Amino acid sequence: MGSSGAAKSPKKINLLDHHSIKHLLDESVAEVVKSRGYTEDVRLSNVRLLIGSIIIAIALLAQFYPKKFPENKDFLLTCIGLYVVFNALLQFISYTKEKNAFLFTHPPAGSYSTGLVASSKLPRFSDIYTLTIASADPKSISANKPVVLTKSVTKWFTKDGVLVEGLFWKDVAKLIDDYNGDRKSK
Repeated sequence: MGSSGAAKSPKKINLLDHHSIKHLLDESVAEVVKSRGYTEDVRLSNVRLLIGSIIIAIALLAQFYPKKFPENKDFLLTCIGLYVVFNALLQFISYTKEKNAFLFTHPPAGSYSTGLVASSKLPRFSDIYTLTIASADPKSISANKPVVLTKSVTKWFTKDGVLVEGLFWKDVAKLIDDYNGDRKSK
């Protein structure tokens, strides 16, 4: 933690852009989680990319089909239907599985715990950042209770918009420690 933070240039953002703030904090959370031995689980991203590729292929088929409009009407209607179905599937995955999550992980090597899901919120016109660490498999017997950190982003940034990584890493590391130390009691 100490040497990697000193070797990098400071992370600076525009404090008036809450999307940039959230993005930088989320990236930093991912770095902390990965430094703890968790590896990113990209299966859901790969599924989304596959569905997106299928959607693009359908659109290209519809565009470049050899027959012209009146003759290819049924083919176009089929393509439009498939396009709608695959887009709906993509939205379903986003809203049911991802929600506010930005990181899914596998458990650390040699561990009997589950992977993690990190999700965050930074409402518009608010300085309150909420980070939740939960189990990637909440129904597992080895899953822990979710833990939440809610704090003003002003505690982690200088007035010039530079992230004070040491403070932020310490808060995130404590949250991960809280998660790993708090076994399910129910």
